[in-house]
Amino acid sequence: MKQLSLWQTWVITGLLTVMCATVTAQESDLTLDDLFATPRLTGTTPSGPAWAPDSKHFAFSWSEPGTPGRGLWVSTSDGKEVSLISNTASASVRDMVWTDANTIISLRGNNLWQTSLSPEEDHQLMPVEAGAGRLSISPNGNQAAYIQNGDLWLADFTSKQNRQLTKIGIASLSSLRKGRYSRAEREIGPGIWSGPTYKWSPDGKTIAFHSVDRREMRKVPFPNYLAEETSPNEVRRSYPGDPNEIRRVGLLNVESGNIVYLDLPDPHANQVIDFNWSPGGALLIDTASDTAVERKLFVVAPGESELREIWRGVRESRMYTSFGSSWHPDGKQVVFLSDMGDRYGLYVIDPSKEKARPQLLTDPSYDVLSAPTVAGDALFYSGNGVNPYEQHVYRLKMSGGDPEQVTHLAGQNVGYPSPDGRHLVFRHSNDTSPPELYVVSSQGGEATRLTHSPLPSFTERSWAAAEYVSFPSLVDDYTLHARIMKPANMQPGKKYPVLFGPVYSNTARNRWAGNYSLVQQLLVKKGYIIVQVDSRGSNGYGRAFREEFLLGFADQDIEDYASAVNYMESLDYVDPDRIGIWGSSYGGTLSVYSLLMKPGLFQVGVAAAAAVDPLFFGTDDVAIVRSPQTHPEVFERKAIKYAANLEDKLLFIHGMQDHVVPFKTTATLAQELIKQGKDFDFAFAPSATHGWSGDRNNGRYLFGKLIEFFDRHLKPSK
Repeated sequence: MKQLSLWQTWVITGLLTVMCATVTAQESDLTLDDLFATPRLTGTTPSGPAWAPDSKHFAFSWSEPGTPGRGLWVSTSDGKEVSLISNTASASVRDMVWTDANTIISLRGNNLWQTSLSPEEDHQLMPVEAGAGRLSISPNGNQAAYIQNGDLWLADFTSKQNRQLTKIGIASLSSLRKGRYSRAEREIGPGIWSGPTYKWSPDGKTIAFHSVDRREMRKVPFPNYLAEETSPNEVRRSYPGDPNEIRRVGLLNVESGNIVYLDLPDPHANQVIDFNWSPGGALLIDTASDTAVERKLFVVAPGESELREIWRGVRESRMYTSFGSSWHPDGKQVVFLSDMGDRYGLYVIDPSKEKARPQLLTDPSYDVLSAPTVAGDALFYSGNGVNPYEQHVYRLKMSGGDPEQVTHLAGQNVGYPSPDGRHLVFRHSNDTSPPELYVVSSQGGEATRLTHSPLPSFTERSWAAAEYVSFPSLVDDYTLHARIMKPANMQPGKKYPVLFGPVYSNTARNRWAGNYSLVQQLLVKKGYIIVQVDSRGSNGYGRAFREEFLLGFADQDIEDYASAVNYMESLDYVDPDRIGIWGSSYGGTLSVYSLLMKPGLFQVGVAAAAAVDPLFFGTDDVAIVRSPQTHPEVFERKAIKYAANLEDKLLFIHGMQDHVVPFKTTATLAQELIKQGKDFDFAFAPSATHGWSGDRNNGRYLFGKLIEFFDRHLKPSK
């Protein structure tokens, strides 16, 4: 028998020790229960910050890992001193405003709390009406306005009294307070999909507010099967070509309560994007037609109510787009976000000059992705100047020069500059990290991280990063872009199944996407390759590529996925016979139409909350399909017409309280598939809305069905 030398014994013993340690340190399997456990793996996402008027501090709501509720946190402008300043026994912080450089008013439960930095004190100030929200401080700092049941109220800090300023709110028809369209009949607030709420004038005498009236919209029943007896539960929910919400801007005299409504054109067909006061008291109003074809900017002079149009832009090819506007730092010119060029850009216009033409301020080689924020003598905005997959914050000094990139962490960065423009708080996330707050000097330098939100069970795990690739379209000259995640330690010679999803536009992005990111990570650990494609309609590749989506839903973008499948099949580690697709909302539409229009392209598909009949799209969808009266051919593109083509494995997922994509439409398609003798599967949740994964129980159940369906038919192996 051969004997081992002493040094050989040491080596083997060392190797065995390392192997044992490696086994001990191996991660436990990630499960769906882990993803939907309470508290969440990713912890509490920090809120956007509220800056003190002197720019020396900012406040935000957050809680440390494993701690329930949201506390009030304060940081110095450089991020060197960060502390929890609220009473830990108080309710969660829902909103916060600064009255001066030393004092914060926050909304907790049904009470306002007052917090001072020096001396450090936190006490309950006064009660407010139940359900108060959208807190905003008056210019003198002695009062705060808020919204309650669709009306404006005023909390006076001296008298500790609440005063109702308006009587506009009318309660919702819906008896079930859930779902996108379960909204008030009339209210001060945003529209169904977007819009401002209210803003104080600089002198504190007037409040501009956004009034939304839905009483002319269609009544649509969404049955509630969980009531004691089945309830029809009607909501106001129009379809393309129907009357939309009536959106108006009112000027409220705070002292007298008198209201003057501005004479905006066609309030049933135009949305109010935003409004903003200049330092001198002029009001800028930004509007766009629901079709997105027409954009208008108006100015109302101080103390007046007459609208003066300062700019109008019309383009028939425009579809869903990004809008935003603000006053220039000089308080006289107007800066606005527009798609006049090939890329989104910021433009400046002088309202005092007749027939003035907008001038481009930003770099035309990339897209500006946000409305401008004025801070100090500069404009701050988000853009994709590094590459289409990342979003960074830029600063443009009005004194001259080119835009400067302020953030440098790879991923998605959303910025909140200090009033003096010297510091920037930004919320950062990437493929493997949920959103966290950082602060950086706008002059440059290394960013300081302020929050660490995930639980140890998240940070102790390894997470799959993504790689970003490009490849040619098979049908035209476009170059397409995709995001790919691969299992760790892939074995040479082994072929892996591929899942495209969640599919949608603007998905090849380096960012954390909540539940979707966690589910993707779970699927990667199970042995799937995950792919997301920026199909037509996505930003970052020029106006023509984006606007080809107009009138073309489930058409050329499916060809983009066919090109992506072709690219993936060219890779030696991909199994061409095990490729699936899934998505929700329009992503569900892409999934089911891909199976019906191109049988065999994907072997398995999961269509969640899929819009399958354009006649039942929402009124906002006129921005991509227009209306049955103007474009009847688009509304003939119903999935039910192609039901006979189904050959592949299909699972429908739908919430029965989905107001955005009515459950009825999927049920109708399912019945036709049954009639055609097709085999498919169906998973539904009686209480789920369009955001079916938001509720922990519904998300756990329905994602479980999705994963089990893919496992059954694509058979991954680690």
